[in-house]
This record gives sequence, structure tokens and C-alpha cells, in this order.
Amino acid sequence: MLVLNGPNLGRLGIREPDVYGSATFDDLAALCRETGRRLGLSVEVRQTDDEAEMVRWVHEAADGRLPVVINPAAFTHYSYALRDALAQRTAPLVEVHISNPAAREEFRHTSVVAGVATGTIAGFGMTSYVLALQAVAGLLAEDPARP
Repeated sequence: MLVLNGPNLGRLGIREPDVYGSATFDDLAALCRETGRRLGLSVEVRQTDDEAEMVRWVHEAADGRLPVVINPAAFTHYSYALRDALAQRTAPLVEVHISNPAAREEFRHTSVVAGVATGTIAGFGMTSYVLALQAVAGLLAEDPARP
């Protein structure tokens, strides 16, 4: 399965630590891989600041029937290209956010990708990713025919 991260998340630990905490992207990737191991999931963690690359990764996941946990970051609020790619999903898709967008600036209140996601988890810091991976594992366990 893929854990995909959008713009500026590679700067975790440096970028607005009062909002995103002091853990680095490497810390996040290690947490996701370890959580995946505990849940019996093979987890690959990626980050990009490039919308086209993110869309290619989503197409790869759809073609491979791979579950996805995605933090679209700024793409959340305006990327209809990403939303349309995610709508082609063939496996569980969980949107995740470190902070709670609804408790932040008004422009962050709208997610154009939420409507095509299985569900959204936000506001629990890095634990949001753990919860998202647990949700994917649960969905896969409920329906063994799911990829």
C-alpha cells in the first residue's frame, strides 16, 4: 500500500512546528512503516511537491489495486486533477491530515478530495496516520476480496 504526502510535508520538523509538531518526515515515514508491519501491511511512504507526480502515483495505485493513505496537503483545497485521479481508486483510500483543517483558516475548510475518499482522519498529529493505517487494515480484513 502507499502512504502519499503532498507539498511541504518533506519539511516536517522545520515547517510551522507549532502546527505540525517537531517530528521530521523521516520520523513520519518510520512510524508508518512500523505501524504497517504491526498491522500486516507492506507500506511505502512517498512525498512530493509536484502535483503531476502525485497524480501519477495515484494512477499507479489504482492500476495496482493498492490501498492509499494520502495527505494531499495544499492540494486538498484546489486540486481537481488529484480529485479526479483519486476517483479512479480501486482499493480503500483514506485522506489524512496532521492538523484539523476545519479549525484553521477558512480556505482550508474545503477538501475537494474528501468526496472520493473512503474516509478522512484529521487533527491527531502523527497519530492521524496510525489511525488511517488501522482503518485500511480493518477495511481489508472485513472484505478479504479487497486488494
